[in-house]
Amino acid sequence: MKALIFNEFGSSDVLQYTEIADAVAGPGEILLSTTAIGLNFADIYRRKGNYHLVGDAPYVLGYEGAGVVVGLGDGVTDFALGERVAFVDVPLANAELVAVPVNKAIPIPDGIHDEIAASVLLQGLTASYLAKDSYAIRYGDVALVHAVAGGVGQMLTQIITSLGGTVIGLTSTEEKAEVARKLGAEEVLLYSDNWAEKLAGKIDVAYESVGSTLMDSFQTVRDKGAVVFYGMSGGDPVSVDPRMLMDTSKTLTGGDLWSFLTSKEERIKRSKALFDMIIAGKITVNQPRKFPLSKGKEAHDLLESRKSTGKILLIP
Repeated sequence: MKALIFNEFGSSDVLQYTEIADAVAGPGEILLSTTAIGLNFADIYRRKGNYHLVGDAPYVLGYEGAGVVVGLGDGVTDFALGERVAFVDVPLANAELVAVPVNKAIPIPDGIHDEIAASVLLQGLTASYLAKDSYAIRYGDVALVHAVAGGVGQMLTQIITSLGGTVIGLTSTEEKAEVARKLGAEEVLLYSDNWAEKLAGKIDVAYESVGSTLMDSFQTVRDKGAVVFYGMSGGDPVSVDPRMLMDTSKTLTGGDLWSFLTSKEERIKRSKALFDMIIAGKITVNQPRKFPLSKGKEAHDLLESRKSTGKILLIP
C-alpha cells in the first residue's frame, strides 16, 4: 500500500510518499480502505519530534479519518464488508489501508459524507465536551473563544450559540474574523488589538487554547467566571497563583478529549450527537481543503503556516 512516511524528525522535507507493507486486521479489528484522512497540528508536532511516537522508523502519521471496511479480523461480528466507518484516535492513518480496533470504530450515518466525518470528529468532539462538560454553557453566557476561525473554534462557536450562548472570538486576521462572524460569533477581535483590557470582566467563560495568553484570559473573565485551558499553540502558560482564584472566585479547569472518549459506547454516543447536529443544520461544516496523500508535504506546509481556516484533508 502507499503511505506518507518519514524516517527522521524535522521539517516537512522529511516526508516521503512511498510503498510499505499492507496493514492487516488483527483479532478484534477491521481493515479500512481510507477515503479521507484528517490532518491535525498533532501530526506536525509528531513529525518534529515534540510528541512521542511508538516504534521505530519508518514512521506513519495520522490518527483521524474515514473509509470503507474491506477486511474483518478474527472475532469481529458487528461490522460488515462495505460499511463506512470513521475513527479519531487510531495511529498509522496516513496510508491507503488502516487497521481499526472495533472499540474505536465509529459508524458513519447516511447523510454524512466520508470527507465530513474525517473533517469534524477530532475538533467537533473536542468542542462538544468543552461546551457541555468542562463548562456547561447556559442560555445568556458570554464565551471568549481563542483561535475562533480554527477547526475547534468554528465548531465551538456553533455549539455555544446553539445552546443559547454568545461568542466573542479572537483571531489573527480580518479574513479569519469574517469566517467566524459568518458562523455566529457576535464579535471578533484581533490578537493585535488590546483585547484583554477591552473585555476585562465581561466574559463568563474563556476557552484558552494559546497558553501564553492564559493570564489575559483571566483578565477578561468576571468574578466567579471560568477559564477552560485545553491547548498551548502559542507557548507554555505561566503558573497560576491559587490565591488569585480564591480572591476572585474564578475557576481554572483543564480539558482533554481522551478523558471523555472512555468507551466504545461513549465514543459512538458523542459522535452520533455531533453528526445529528450537522444533519439538522445546527452546525455548518466549511468545505475542507483537500490534498492528495502524495502531496502531504504541501498540506503540512499550509497547516503550519497558520494561514488556513477550517480542516485540511489528505485523500489517498
